[in-house]
Amino acid sequence: MLANELVRQQVTVLVAVGGDASARAAKAATSVIPIVFGMGSDPVLVGLVASFNRPGGNVTGVSLLVDQMETKRLGLLNELLGSVVVGVLLNPTFPAAGLELRELEEAAGKTGQRLVVARASDDAGIDAAFALFDSERIGGILVASDPFFDTRRVRIVGLALSRKLPGIYQFREYVLAGGLLSYGVHLADGYRQIGVYAADILKGAKPGDLPVQQLVKFEMVINLKTARTIGFEFPATFSARADEVIE
Repeated sequence: MLANELVRQQVTVLVAVGGDASARAAKAATSVIPIVFGMGSDPVLVGLVASFNRPGGNVTGVSLLVDQMETKRLGLLNELLGSVVVGVLLNPTFPAAGLELRELEEAAGKTGQRLVVARASDDAGIDAAFALFDSERIGGILVASDPFFDTRRVRIVGLALSRKLPGIYQFREYVLAGGLLSYGVHLADGYRQIGVYAADILKGAKPGDLPVQQLVKFEMVINLKTARTIGFEFPATFSARADEVIE
């Protein structure tokens, strides 16, 4: 494992980002070397820290809360599209996938919205998911939070665009790649805080004394160029609420 290799090299600080698995692997590899994580799940629930205010041990970091926003994203999609059938792209190997699905199904049950859930954990699975969406004639797509999907955002957005499907995603990077809409935290803010904590530890701070930070600022980003491409028009009141509009 990469974490074990870094421990063997006796690094001063381990920075674990890119999903919960990285943080758990780092903690399993060492109880001595300070660890600064960036993760989407609740670090207390997954056993990384004792509490947000006093994490204790050798671990602290930033909670991005990316896997706790699916209900909000589905609500925004419903606001824009009404009661269309929504295709949900979900990675079953992502630890928070079960929570994401429960939240989405509960929210959809309250509005009577039908969901078509497609599970994918590799490129072939993504292609198969869109084939399923084609057969179910979905009217919009929601891509659930997942680090693997983040690395495939150009592919996913391209498949949605080719079908003129309006979609919502977790990060603005999807919208920069041509996605229609995103709602979530600003990744740069999280990584900036991770860097600050790593620097503090290098200066002598103990990770167990550094409170786990939670990003509380969320942004909505829309892409008007994509809207025109797929023949969609944002309501003026909706566009006015956007934190960033890409022309």
